[in-house]
Amino acid sequence: MKLNIEEIVSHFNIKAEYLDFEKNTTGHINESYFINTRATDHPGYFLQWINNNIFKNVEGLMDNISAVTGHLALKLAQNKDLAFKVLEVIPCNNGKNFYLDPDGQYWRLYIFIDNAHGYNVVENTEIAYEGGKAFGLFMSLLADLPADGLTDTIPDFHNLEKRLATFNKSVEADKANRVKDVTSEIEFIKTRTDQMLTIPALIKSGKLPMRITHNDTKFNNILFDSSDHALCIVDLDTVMPGSILFDFGDSIRTGANTANEDEKDLTKVDINLPIYEAYTRGFLKSTLSTLNEVEINNLAFSARFMTFIIGLRFLTDFVDGDTYFRTSYPDHNLVRAKVQFRLIEAMERNAAKMQAVVLQAIEKERA
Repeated sequence: MKLNIEEIVSHFNIKAEYLDFEKNTTGHINESYFINTRATDHPGYFLQWINNNIFKNVEGLMDNISAVTGHLALKLAQNKDLAFKVLEVIPCNNGKNFYLDPDGQYWRLYIFIDNAHGYNVVENTEIAYEGGKAFGLFMSLLADLPADGLTDTIPDFHNLEKRLATFNKSVEADKANRVKDVTSEIEFIKTRTDQMLTIPALIKSGKLPMRITHNDTKFNNILFDSSDHALCIVDLDTVMPGSILFDFGDSIRTGANTANEDEKDLTKVDINLPIYEAYTRGFLKSTLSTLNEVEINNLAFSARFMTFIIGLRFLTDFVDGDTYFRTSYPDHNLVRAKVQFRLIEAMERNAAKMQAVVLQAIEKERA
């Protein structure tokens, strides 16, 4: 892809004169660039190439982001006491919220949020609490924006029934001749399937409402200020209709695992209960007034549910011969799947404690 960053930026309605750019190397799907300006009192801009191989409906995706950021900006303007920021989409000169270049590549531009940093690892309970509060605030401020007005940027992203159907077809086809190597993992899936399907059933019945959710609640999607207070939620590509359980559960899966996602020594894999407790307190502090009883009752279980989904996806990809997730060695996806399943077992052992944490946090908030 031949780039002329200055020419691309010229199509956006920017308020400060372009100076130069610096490439950001942290993203895995989109490519990002920091845009310096000649204005000394301007933080600069954040330019992103949008990967439309992953996100097929860029117009719908950007309409989602514009709707969500606009709503959040309005809510924050009405609540001056909230020390929180929202991404600001810069429109193009033609009024669109993205630029389509002559090569068919899609671009967007945000105001850069300066004096902020993120965390790839949840280092302590204070960070966990702030993270829970931030993702909870993000969702609670969007609670009165109708979810059905948004596009599914990745259809069926957390649809367990479809993930299971795909997995079963992969096992039956066994095109990489790997099923013989994963008999215990297949049995693990089978023995927990009925329990996991209770969440899709509750969604279908309407007891678990569809809300606007982030759907990628890793901690590095939170920006923190210099005092380590959560400042802004970023990476909004997957913001779409979903269950609040998706976001809570995935935060715990990624943030409260005592080991890395591809740790080969499974004895290192466990649930970090202090991190879980701190995140839960922060999350419920922001969301309790918006949740219904079914959501509350399934909050702790959602960590197992989301861990099951990603473990299932890793195992499916291993059986298929590693066609989706990037791998570094032949058994990489199998190692990842085993970590997820080991984490589920740890959560099962601690299920009563995890549920008690939710109830105690609610009791504290309602006191």
